[in-house]
Amino acid sequence: MIDWTQLVNFAAGTAGVVLTTLGLILAVTCRPIERWTRSYFIATFFLMFLCSAAITVDYFADIYRLVALIKPLIFVESLTVSLLTPLLTVYLIRLCGERWRTSPLFAAVIGLWTVYFALLVYTQFSTVIYSVSADGVYRRGPLYPLLLVPPAAIMLLNLVGLIRRWRKLSARQRLALSFYTAGPLAAILLQMFNYGLLLVSFGAILGAFAMFIFILSEQTNLAVRQARENAEKEFSLKVLQMRPHFIYNVMTSLYYLVDADPEAAKEAIRSFSKYLHQNFSAVVKTENVPFQEELAHAQAYLAVEKTRFGDRLDVTYDTPETIFSLPPLTLQPIVENAVKHGMDPDLDALHILIRTRAAEGGHEITVINDGTEFKLTDTDGDGIGLKNVSERLAHMCGGTLRITPRDGGGASVTMWIPQGAGTPKRAPASARP
Repeated sequence: MIDWTQLVNFAAGTAGVVLTTLGLILAVTCRPIERWTRSYFIATFFLMFLCSAAITVDYFADIYRLVALIKPLIFVESLTVSLLTPLLTVYLIRLCGERWRTSPLFAAVIGLWTVYFALLVYTQFSTVIYSVSADGVYRRGPLYPLLLVPPAAIMLLNLVGLIRRWRKLSARQRLALSFYTAGPLAAILLQMFNYGLLLVSFGAILGAFAMFIFILSEQTNLAVRQARENAEKEFSLKVLQMRPHFIYNVMTSLYYLVDADPEAAKEAIRSFSKYLHQNFSAVVKTENVPFQEELAHAQAYLAVEKTRFGDRLDVTYDTPETIFSLPPLTLQPIVENAVKHGMDPDLDALHILIRTRAAEGGHEITVINDGTEFKLTDTDGDGIGLKNVSERLAHMCGGTLRITPRDGGGASVTMWIPQGAGTPKRAPASARP
């Protein structure tokens, strides 16, 4: 007759096989986890899989009276679980940036584990620690508590090592390691007073899986944060790529304007300096800025272009909606695109309209030009493309960009900024059109 402890052990062993298999798959395939951490969890879950498989096979060995297998299976269960503690020690030491090979903590843990391994080997040839009768019944011997002393001491050492390195760990790392260290230790203490249930094995499996979830969460957050920082750096590099020919054309216009109209040249230099200052300032910003600040940047750019094109460039502002924020360097590149693709020396003046409106769930900014026939192309390789603007909107505030050709030529480019994209800061009065 099979008692309830055998059924519980079998159910827990089967569940352990499923959990550890899932853990192995996640550890192997999960990209956010760094290579060394992945290796640690692969080794941990593999050992736990062997332990769970041995527990499951042990159940069937009891049923079919395969007595010769029971003691070796118990040996495998105990050995695989015991190997988890030195692994945890190495992981803790490495996580804190220390060298595990020269660590006194690791040396002490290995010494205790060696004693445990010797006792475990001794159990195969003695009955004083535990024994299996001829009919397959497992019995503890008088020295059974001695077998639990080394692993309990190892876990206490790991707990002390964790406490001493507390400040070197993040909050989630502390929680994960505390759970994994204290859980199996409590299971060992309970094992001394409970006969039959494999509490140490189950405690280690559950503790490791919980630890994996905490560490996975930590690593995923780090990966997301790193991706965000990389994206922001990429955006910053892109916006630094001002077109050389734009600067060349401006400087050439200034050169001829100095003799023709010195006052106009001085005003143009002031506008160009303001444009450069605002462009470089916007590069380092990683938060949304007030619309009026972004509008001032576009106006500085348009003032420079006005120097080059004179009456052939006409700009109208219709901006009753101004109290909102948007990502930096989004409006000015759209205006620049409108001038570049709209201006044609064979046509009349280019008219550009910059308009803002309250929209459902947010705000709309529209830049309309009536220039040359519209083609859905980005700016050239030296410029700041509309694709980059679209990426900045999506990345920094969840906004969108829509481009629509106009009948008769030109295009309408509309940005939608969701409500509450950022708290506007006080903008300078010069930002108002």
